[in-house]
Amino acid sequence: MRTLLSVVTGPPTILLTAALVVLLCFWLLVAAGLTSVGTFDADANVRAWGMGGVPVAVAVTLLTAVAWFLSVGGVLLLAVCAPPCAVTGLLRMVLPVAALPVAWRLTCLFVRPLHRLFPDEPGLPGRGRAGDHVDHAS
Repeated sequence: MRTLLSVVTGPPTILLTAALVVLLCFWLLVAAGLTSVGTFDADANVRAWGMGGVPVAVAVTLLTAVAWFLSVGGVLLLAVCAPPCAVTGLLRMVLPVAALPVAWRLTCLFVRPLHRLFPDEPGLPGRGRAGDHVDHAS
């Protein structure tokens, strides 16, 4: 348990932990009815990042959670399996940063099936959503 707490609150994973805490507070505000899921939709365009079809808050939450889990899991695995040395210390700093592009790709995959839950959100560019009828006879 001490190792987990050390990883979660240690650098650079603490940045992802702080972002996760902020997102948890946002979702508590949504649950309380003080804000809505679509609050940030006008401020950011996640379609350009391949995460269209869901509200920005959902995409960012998924991205942050996946990056956090990959980072914490990787650093914990490193802490348990690798002997403490300079290379392990360097990998411990690089692993959370390397988790971000992997998390982005995984989030893009996770978001695709979720777009059916948000019919008002625009889908991916150049692709119609399932059930959309396109009339080509004009």
